[in-house]
Amino acid sequence: MPNMDLYNMPMAPASRAIQMIAKALGLELNSKFINTMEGDQLKPEFVKINPQHTIPTLVDNGFAIWESRAIAVYLVEKYGKTDSPLYPKDPQKRALINQRLYFDMGTLFDAVAKYFFPLFRTGQLGDQEALDKVNTAFGFLNTFLEGQDFLAGSQLTVADIVILATVSTVTMFSFDLQKFPNVDRWYQNASKVTPGWEENLETLKQAQKFLEEKIAEKK
Repeated sequence: MPNMDLYNMPMAPASRAIQMIAKALGLELNSKFINTMEGDQLKPEFVKINPQHTIPTLVDNGFAIWESRAIAVYLVEKYGKTDSPLYPKDPQKRALINQRLYFDMGTLFDAVAKYFFPLFRTGQLGDQEALDKVNTAFGFLNTFLEGQDFLAGSQLTVADIVILATVSTVTMFSFDLQKFPNVDRWYQNASKVTPGWEENLETLKQAQKFLEEKIAEKK
């Protein structure tokens, strides 16, 4: 069994995504807690591992890699079965998965973070413009899922798992997924077949409790 450390804050969507990918591959990760709210990511020993001081960061027998979507692909390529359905070798299938991963990074997750995450710091959601970007991103996702059970082909892939981590985050807030029926249908179905989903939900509950305490402090 490989010896891998995952420097992470478990409540963060990107960290939850990697834990689910690891579960799908039957991998055990040594979870190293980095509390970004206390500045753990700026400690010299962590900056030495990752000069960009972002989480999650994976260290696999001395090899350090960060950016969760890169970690996800690395884990499947190194530890998945040959031609794993999570990230198959076919160039067109991979291209579609990669597009969904980049869409998550640059559009969906970016919009979710800018609208919802200020609540953790200020007790307030983002402005109307930020909410409009969330709705636009979910609209795109809804279109991608027209007539599809999964995000990139006919099987569960790393794209589904990563985006499930993002979408599950908005369920902590009063955001109605049913406005996007294809997303809602996919979310209900994909969560049933995603390894590590129960642990993801448990961590979400902890995040919700933490959020409620933070909002109470701001009042």
